[in-house]
Amino acid sequence: MRRTILALTIAGLLAATGSMRAAVKYPVALTLDAQLKQGATTVNSKITLRVDQAMTEVRRTRVTDALKYGGYSSFYNALRGVPSVGLVQTQSAKVDIRYTREEQVGTSTRLVLVADQPLFFLGRDPAKQKAGFELTLVNLLIDDKGNVTGQLAGAARVRPSPDGGVLLDTYAEELVELKGQVPPS
Repeated sequence: MRRTILALTIAGLLAATGSMRAAVKYPVALTLDAQLKQGATTVNSKITLRVDQAMTEVRRTRVTDALKYGGYSSFYNALRGVPSVGLVQTQSAKVDIRYTREEQVGTSTRLVLVADQPLFFLGRDPAKQKAGFELTLVNLLIDDKGNVTGQLAGAARVRPSPDGGVLLDTYAEELVELKGQVPPS
């Protein structure tokens, strides 16, 4: 299991609520190049994202407070109780996006998406337990020219860290790297 401390304090799950300048124009549909490297093996594929609308601030606050004060199981239960706002899909699987968070980072926009089901399980150990890895998490950075970079965890769980950030435990040893372009409107 990979334990990663994501810099999501400002950009993600536990960010303070307040006004955010929306830079992403909804609905948004992206087809991104996905690459996973594990040892000498490299796998290339496509990931399709569709986000119909941003999550409402009231629902986002309810879900993030559940994580902050109740941990992963409370977060997961709260997440399942909000409506889908889009989807993440591969050629063979798709999951509903239930959480969105958008924030300015310089001239770029960070977009964090969370689905309440795993999109895929990739790992070296077929006997590894899959229970508890119930989320798909996508962390994108969209620059002012429409270039998109980011990472995807196909099966993950999250928990608050002592410093106010978010700890991400992933089923896979490495995150899937994403690249692409926002299509012209």
